[in-house]
Amino acid sequence: MTPPADPKPPALLPAALAMAGIVLLSNVLVQHPINPWLTWGAFSYPVAYFVNDVCNRLAGPMLARRVAWIGFATGLAFSCVFAPLRIAIASGSAFLVSQLLDVAVFNRLRRQSWWKAPFFGSVSASIIDTAIFFGLAFGGTSVPWLPLAAGDLGVKLFMAVALLPPYRVLIGRLQRAPIA
Repeated sequence: MTPPADPKPPALLPAALAMAGIVLLSNVLVQHPINPWLTWGAFSYPVAYFVNDVCNRLAGPMLARRVAWIGFATGLAFSCVFAPLRIAIASGSAFLVSQLLDVAVFNRLRRQSWWKAPFFGSVSASIIDTAIFFGLAFGGTSVPWLPLAAGDLGVKLFMAVALLPPYRVLIGRLQRAPIA
């Protein structure tokens, strides 16, 4: 499937809103630990890679990058209101770098087996996101962030595998759906 040269705004809006919502939700949930090595944000944030990968598969890297930039700006703005500034900045930085990395890795692997692009894009982006976010958000504070980062990364890697079946089903259905 050849991605369209210029995705229409209606295709952009739902994905960008979903991305912004995921960032906001994750920034709030990361402030609530489950145990000494895990926060609730670890479960919501990997869905951002899922959204990005669906956009990339269906409409190409141009739309996926637009969604990442819009999600970044909107998520950062809302996060500055609902999360501490340090978390908002750390999240925005980690989000943008990791999402653009996900787009690049996905695009390099897009012609290989259906699962490789979303899996390896999510894994590489998750590692970078975790390092940037936890280092900026909690480095130099009294928060024991290394165990949180390890737990967070473990969940992200688990989610990279767990989201493959829904990705496969959704892509199959959306590719068969008539384009509006």
